[in-house]
Amino acid sequence: MSAAGHVPPPFFKRGPAPLARLFFFVALSVLLLVADLRFHALEWLRMTASTVAYPLQLAAYLPVEGAGDLGKYFSSLATLHRENDALRHRQLVEANLLLRQRYLEDENKRLRALLDMKEHQPVNGVIADIQYAARDPFSRRVVINKGLQEGIEAGQAVIDELGVIGQVTRVLPLTAEVTLLTDKNQMIPVEVQRNGLRAILAGAGSNGMELRFLASNAEVQVGDILVTSGLDGIYLRGLPVARVAAIDRDSAFMFARIRCVPLAGVERHGQVLVLGRPPQVSKLTEENAEPGRKKIVGAPHRKRK
Repeated sequence: MSAAGHVPPPFFKRGPAPLARLFFFVALSVLLLVADLRFHALEWLRMTASTVAYPLQLAAYLPVEGAGDLGKYFSSLATLHRENDALRHRQLVEANLLLRQRYLEDENKRLRALLDMKEHQPVNGVIADIQYAARDPFSRRVVINKGLQEGIEAGQAVIDELGVIGQVTRVLPLTAEVTLLTDKNQMIPVEVQRNGLRAILAGAGSNGMELRFLASNAEVQVGDILVTSGLDGIYLRGLPVARVAAIDRDSAFMFARIRCVPLAGVERHGQVLVLGRPPQVSKLTEENAEPGRKKIVGAPHRKRK
């Protein structure tokens, strides 16, 4: 029971009715919309709210942006790997083309030099390619791709743009075998270009040669150039052959030991020039080949009076 004249407090405070609140807020919203639309009265409030909420927007967008950047990083990394592989492959292809181009340029230079030497020789010549080296490890021989069909004969001299490399020793219909100057069974008559001293140059194997049968006091110096003397009737006179590399003069021996190195690319180049026989040799060969012709020796027979 309550005391007299005392009213108990209510358990819940009751404000305005919900419908009244609804009408109030709707009217306030319409008023704010009209005021902002017609007079831009809430622009300052919008700018303030945007400024205050901007750090929150950045913080909320940061994980999304980080995930996007991470995806771009991995995508760019994969693209970079693909580009590196493509550039590496392109570099290998261009390196191969560059090496091939350099090889072709060197080959063209050698061919032009061979053609120029062919024009300056008094005999005909045939340009041939070296196919492979002979299988005999104790000899220095190569096989060229020209044979009897191109008029190659045994005994013809073979040169390159630098000098003599050897001599044709065997001829087949389509190929021919060339014995190099460095072969131990190969000899060539030469002379010292500086003073005309004649000697015999013999192969010593392993890209080396020896000047034989010269006295210990012979007038030969290191660096002298040896050229063909033309006495054998096979090589034209004046073709470069070798350069004197070392001289061993021992008084205990009758002859000096003179080591030489070939001037031509004996075991390097791939194109060679096979020279025809010198004119005097070709003439003698034709005379001997004529049937029924007898060679008269001695003085001609005089008629009786």
